[in-house]
Amino acid sequence: MTELETGINIVENAIKKMNIDPVACRGDKTGQYNMVQGSISIWIDVWHNEREQCAYFQVMSPILDILKVENKSALYEELLIINDGLYNVSFTIFNNFVWLKTTREVQGLDESEVMAQIRRVGNYGDRYDDVLKQKYNPTSPTSTNVAGSQPQ
Repeated sequence: MTELETGINIVENAIKKMNIDPVACRGDKTGQYNMVQGSISIWIDVWHNEREQCAYFQVMSPILDILKVENKSALYEELLIINDGLYNVSFTIFNNFVWLKTTREVQGLDESEVMAQIRRVGNYGDRYDDVLKQKYNPTSPTSTNVAGSQPQ
């Protein structure tokens, strides 16, 4: 079994232990899963990096569209301050969107860590998404992200 296949099996078993059907969560590509917790989408990826010759596991959630934020420097400062209090996840910016994410190698990964990371991203994301949207983009609906779709 390849490292990628091992990672996918670990993730699917962890999702099952959370009493969720992993088949119902599968995304368009092998190793992709989509879930919802509260008002956020949780995206899970397992992939093989050819250049590094290893597989990675990632959990992420789209939080806020920064194109609609007027005071970006205040947002960035607040995200850095919040990051200091988060455990094993962080806010990041990619493609003009704020994401909450965690990434690590598949090697040494186990089901309990997968479940913890999914819950952690879900809990932190659900805790901060509406607050940040209301503060930095009050005209944005607070639950626009749908599992499996790209952020707008």
